[in-house]
Amino acid sequence: MTHSTLTSLSESLKEAKRIAHSRRVSVSGVIAEALAEGLRVEAARERLAEIVGNYRAAFSGFSDDELAILDGVVLEQADS
Repeated sequence: MTHSTLTSLSESLKEAKRIAHSRRVSVSGVIAEALAEGLRVEAARERLAEIVGNYRAAFSGFSDDELAILDGVVLEQADS
């Protein structure tokens, strides 16, 4: 672990303590909440990358003109 990492962790802990104090909750609760949010954001980022990859794979064979035509098509399930 480098000095900058330790400084960053130290600053993060100070911020977590400040938030915990202002909310009147435990530091571990603030850290757990922050970790959960970070993991949620990372999962969303991974899902977006997967969707974009699938999109690119699905439409990789189309020309620019064909993609322009498809861009105007709305793909919805028709109401019965």
